[in-house]
Amino acid sequence: MIGNFVDPRKAFGSAVTELAADNQSIVVFSADSGKSSGFGDFAKKYPHRYFECGIMEQGITGMASGMATTGKIPVFCAIAPFVTARPYEMVRNDLGYMRQNVKVVGRNCGITYSDLGSTHQSLDDFGLMNLIPGMVILAPQDPVEIEEATKAMIEYQGPVYMRIGNPKIPVIFERSPFVIGKGQLLREGTDVTLISTGSTTLDAIQAAENLVKQGIAVQHIGMPTVKPLDVELVREAAGKTGKIVTVEEHYVNSGLGSLVTNAVSDMIDVVVKRLGIPEEYGKTSGDYRELVAYYHLDAAGIEESVKEFLYTV
Repeated sequence: MIGNFVDPRKAFGSAVTELAADNQSIVVFSADSGKSSGFGDFAKKYPHRYFECGIMEQGITGMASGMATTGKIPVFCAIAPFVTARPYEMVRNDLGYMRQNVKVVGRNCGITYSDLGSTHQSLDDFGLMNLIPGMVILAPQDPVEIEEATKAMIEYQGPVYMRIGNPKIPVIFERSPFVIGKGQLLREGTDVTLISTGSTTLDAIQAAENLVKQGIAVQHIGMPTVKPLDVELVREAAGKTGKIVTVEEHYVNSGLGSLVTNAVSDMIDVVVKRLGIPEEYGKTSGDYRELVAYYHLDAAGIEESVKEFLYTV
């Protein structure tokens, strides 16, 4: 199903604003980018629960941690590398070690900030957050799932990192409750398993459809929770097809592909191919989709990579 295209930041911001009507504990922190994070309406409706702090992500992380000790549920959203890599020590110690109930959201994730280049692209955020014990990592795949993931994130007790993109993305799923730690079987197949996360799932769906038309039975799993990984579903798929291809807008090492590889490392006759960004500083391009194609993460690139993989194993 392909529905309307929606700005993921607005889907997220609207979800937080709606939830805040019934949950007085929700407070929002901004690092000089609240409107860009979708919090324009929240700031108007709940000015006493909206804190504009300026560009000081490290300080905001500490303030959010402190406010969480009073029972509040702080939500802090900004450009993905600015809420992960920049304040990493504070996220690790103030949120992770202290296990504070703070929700960190990285927007314009992956290479969606194509025109601003590597300083604004987040290709290591899964890896960084995965190193923090107890940190939940979410990467919802369409606007409806972003809304449901936001609800689940707020209800969850503990630190959560969620990444969302920038360009408008289409609705591809029917609404259903988001369950942290669970993947979705999107297509049954016996030849190879595709496992995608975040906005790459749409291209993976299209690639799977094209491969099926060519006689390749693709099993496809959408994985909106990167950590904790749905190990049971991954291992079940590995046992069925023996061949796994992961797709993510992240470095090929330290992200979803590495977690999937770890999950099946003790299984005999299982091979994993990881599709993502090579370990280099991301390229700059004025056109996001052009950059996606450059890294072979569009439907055509995924399709060709799967065929090459099946030819060599």
